[in-house]
This record gives sequence, structure tokens and C-alpha cells, in this order.
Amino acid sequence: MKYYHSKMNWVNKLSPVQLLFIFYIIAVIVSTLLLSLPFAHQEGVEIALIDIMFTAVSAVSVTGLSTISIVDTFSVPGIILLSIILQIGAVGVMAIGTLLWLLLGKKIGLKERQMIMTDQNQISFQGMVRLIKELIYVLLIIELIAFIVLGTYFLQYFPTAKEAYLHGFFGTISAISNGGFDITGTSLMPFSHDYFVQFINILLIIFGAIGFPVLIEVKQHIFASSEKRKTLRFSLFTKITTLTFLILVVIGAIGIYLLDFNYFFANKTWHESFFYSLFQSVTTRSGGLSTLDVSQLTEENHLFMSFLMFIGASPSSAGGGIRTTTFALVIIYIITYARGRRSIRILNREIHEEDLAKAVTVTLMAGFLVFGSSLIISKLEPYNLMQVIFEVTSAFGTVGLSLGITSELSALSKVILMILMFIGRVGILTFLFMFKTKKKNGNYHYPKERILIG
Repeated sequence: MKYYHSKMNWVNKLSPVQLLFIFYIIAVIVSTLLLSLPFAHQEGVEIALIDIMFTAVSAVSVTGLSTISIVDTFSVPGIILLSIILQIGAVGVMAIGTLLWLLLGKKIGLKERQMIMTDQNQISFQGMVRLIKELIYVLLIIELIAFIVLGTYFLQYFPTAKEAYLHGFFGTISAISNGGFDITGTSLMPFSHDYFVQFINILLIIFGAIGFPVLIEVKQHIFASSEKRKTLRFSLFTKITTLTFLILVVIGAIGIYLLDFNYFFANKTWHESFFYSLFQSVTTRSGGLSTLDVSQLTEENHLFMSFLMFIGASPSSAGGGIRTTTFALVIIYIITYARGRRSIRILNREIHEEDLAKAVTVTLMAGFLVFGSSLIISKLEPYNLMQVIFEVTSAFGTVGLSLGITSELSALSKVILMILMFIGRVGILTFLFMFKTKKKNGNYHYPKERILIG
């Protein structure tokens, strides 16, 4: 009994952020163990532990970078197991934990709500349980529809219904979770001229990357009565997220096309060029699936796509990176400061200074992480800097696009990428708050002094 109380005291001393990190580490360990089981592998296949762990981290962080071929390594039960891990990674460990608590009739306490708030990147723990319920409900409905549509459509591609619906099932989970894994062996390249498959995957990637609160708000507007709809308004978060997401997709598609106008797109028709560019732009938000071999693009395009992957998806989504709202706030702040204004205003609202400080902190910290990781890996590996930067930003943005060097990296470089994937999934702020102490500042201030800047 005494031992139990001492153990509980140890747990109570941990902050919600630290507990959340422990839960994610447990999820990685359990996923590694499950993916190591013989039934999950094809007969005669042996995988090194570092590669199994890399796959587990990539799945929990819904990245999609892989050091192995999924289709050649895992059996059907292994593929289904991997899709379950992707699903858990997409909605967050705490969301699944909340669902289990509710099914078991357990009460969701303050500590649990705080962890859910941290996991979902929310600023208030009020309404957390309702958010999780609606989130899981919306995702399951979208996934069910997409699974039926894709599985049925794939009957023309595969010899058996079992194979077609397996591809439909895994493809749906991989796309909406922004996981980026595939069981074709070549991502979505076999469907590079099938615009229907591409369109469905584009929608699924957007649903997973645009932010779950956005999906829930859209659902509420769609199903609200005509009278209630008049009083409903979209939140500032939804407006900024949607607008930034759309601008990044458009600029991304145009940029990708122009940077390879005389190279990859030189002999392509207008509709081929349009879908290639659009899909690559959308997938850099955090999707990871691809309709082309990105190594065929120019280095300028690799650098541009690295920038897009560095931004990543929206907060409270299945994606990583610095997040779209962070990027938007930093850009708005630069424009505002250049115009000589002090308060940050957008869409008839003022932004809290704390949110601006968070955006700048996240951007700078992410820049240091990517720069430092790229520097270390470039010294360890025989690849050029651009190849390394591409893999590093893909890992941090939990995107999963690759120039094909990940499987050839040393164990230390793989560990660095795993850390980046982990931080990219939980978020920079959550990672930093893990080191936060409970010690409060005293009620005093030191004299202030100006410092020359610029």
C-alpha cells in the first residue's frame, strides 16, 4: 500500500505535458513490440530493431518516412496493425484514451482534460470531452465513406475484392492520418493519371491536415437549422487556418510548377502538370503520399518543398511542422511592424501578444532544430546538403516525402530523424513545456535597459 502511494505521488508530480510525453513513448514502445511479432511479417522476412522502431515512430507520429518497404515486409495482419497505429497517431494518444475511458464509464478528471488539451493543442480544457467525441465521430464517417468509395473503385485495378478493399482501407487511413505510408510499393505513382483517386486522396489529406476544430465547425454549420445557422459564426482560428492553408496550397502548386517548368513538366499536358503540381503542394502540408518520384525534380524545387514541409499542417491536426497559424502570425507581424503599427490585427480582431510570442518561439526553435539536425547528418552521411535538408524537414513536418536516402542512413542519423518526427508530432511548444518548472517568478522586476537591434 505504501509503495502504491509513493508511485502515485511520483505520477502526480509530473505535469500534464510530461505525462503526455510518457504516454507517447509508451505508444512507440508498444508499437515497436507489436510490429516485431512474427505474425506481422511476411514469411522469411527479418528486420533490424532500429528499422522496426523507426517504422513505429513514423507511424505514431504519422510521418510516413520509412527505412523498409511496407508491402514487402508486413503481412496483411501487419498492415492492419500498422493502420491502427496510424489511426491512433492521427487523432492523438489522449483521444483514444478518452474514448476508452468513456466506453468503460470512467470519469474524465481535471488532469486527463489537461492532457487532452495539450495533445490536441487547445488553449482551454473546457469542452475537451465533447471535442474528442465529435472528432472521432467526424473522422469515422469520413473514413467509412472514403473506404467504400476507394475500395469499390479499386476493383478495376486489383484481381480480387479482398486486395481492392485492403488497398482502399489502408489508403484511406494513410491519407486522412497524413501518414504517407503505402502498400503499392511506389506510393500513388500507379495512379498518376487517375485523377479520381488523386482527388479523393487530396480531400482526405486536407481533412487530416486542416485542423480537427475546423472540420467540427464546418459540420456544425452544415447540420445546423436555418435559424441557428444565422447566429453561428466561424472562429478566428478557422478563418485564419483555412485562408492560410488555401494560400499555401495555391502558392505551392504554382511554385512547384514554375521551378520545374522547363524540366519535369516540359513534356507534360496541362492537366498532367496541374494535378502533379496540385497534389505535390497538398502533400507537403503533411500528407507524404506522392504521384511522382520527387528525386526527378530540380534542387530548387526540393528547397521550395522543404520550406513548405517546414510549415506543415494546421494546429490540432494529424500533421506536424511549425503549423500554418504560426507561419501566418509571423508574416502578419512582420508586415505590421514594417508599417509602424504595434497591435496585430486580422479580420477585425486583435491577436494576443502571448500568441505572437509563441509563434516567434516556435519558428525560431524549429529553425534551430532543422539547421542543427541537417548539419549533424550532413557530416555523418555521404549525401549533399540539399538531400539532407529535404529528409530533415520531411521528418520535422511529419510529411514522409523522401529522396530515397532514409533507408541508407546510419543508426545515429535515423535516431535524429526519429526525434524530429516525435517533436514534429507533439509540437514545439509541448516539447518545450516538458522542461517547464513549477517554480513561480517573484513579485519583483529588474531595471529595464534598451539593446541595439538590427
